Amino acid sequence: MTLRHLRIFLAVCQEGAATAAAEKLYIAQPTVSVAIRELERHYKVTLFDRIGRRLFLTEAGEQMRSYAQHIVSLLEEMETRAQDWEETGTLRVGSSITIGTVELPGIVKRLQEQYPKLRIEVRICNSDTIEGAILGNEIDLGLIEGRRHSGKLTAVELGGDELVFLCPPGHPFAGKTVAPEAVGAEPFLFRERGSAGRDLVESTLRSRGIEVRPLWQSISTQALISGVAEGLGLAVLPLSLVRPAIDAGEIARFWIEDLRCTRQFRLLYHQNKYLTRPMQTMIRLCKEAW
Repeated sequence: MTLRHLRIFLAVCQEGAATAAAEKLYIAQPTVSVAIRELERHYKVTLFDRIGRRLFLTEAGEQMRSYAQHIVSLLEEMETRAQDWEETGTLRVGSSITIGTVELPGIVKRLQEQYPKLRIEVRICNSDTIEGAILGNEIDLGLIEGRRHSGKLTAVELGGDELVFLCPPGHPFAGKTVAPEAVGAEPFLFRERGSAGRDLVESTLRSRGIEVRPLWQSISTQALISGVAEGLGLAVLPLSLVRPAIDAGEIARFWIEDLRCTRQFRLLYHQNKYLTRPMQTMIRLCKEAW
């Protein structure tokens, strides 16, 4: 017994004749008769009394019609709603702190405007955590700063930003360009391990022979800004996040000779991930944002 049998059965119930049901379903009349006989044989009941040219439901047929209507109705409801499942489900996004602070809110707002019934869950954490969450299918799309580490992830190249060297306004380095060896003895305030920004800064400094031991380690950019402002040490942070503090005179920039820290943003997803329409739209919006 198949759903096709039930659809044919319901058409016969409605039309009262196999010929009329066949015309309604655009199939041959013998096909209708065979389907009804197969139903009756399968359930070992008589579904119709054949009186004259008309078919009349038996008591068993009435019971069958009640169930068949319910089953077919549920199927039709599922088929209708299935078209909207991608747009009414949940999209899980992971983002690094810089992207999550600067660009992501606007991107999510534009995505929500296109898919108002979509639930968009966002997790802000460091790049290593985001990669692990994608591999564990805890999030669908991830926005990171720097390189991907797993070959199982597909990366979409986006824009980038600059990491700038910071010191207190009254520090001797403020507003100046200094030699690499001059910063070696200075205390540094760094992001936590696993941060792509920290990895870039440490490798860049190391390439110039500068080894530093962080005095502070924090997941909070604002905590590092406050630490620099209080004269506790130097820091290297995204310009997009520290510009207001620089403009307000709370902290100051300095430069190191022939040394710049720039990084690439990337959108990641698992190579086996099926990309729904909202995911594809999110990727497009991210490309447009940079």
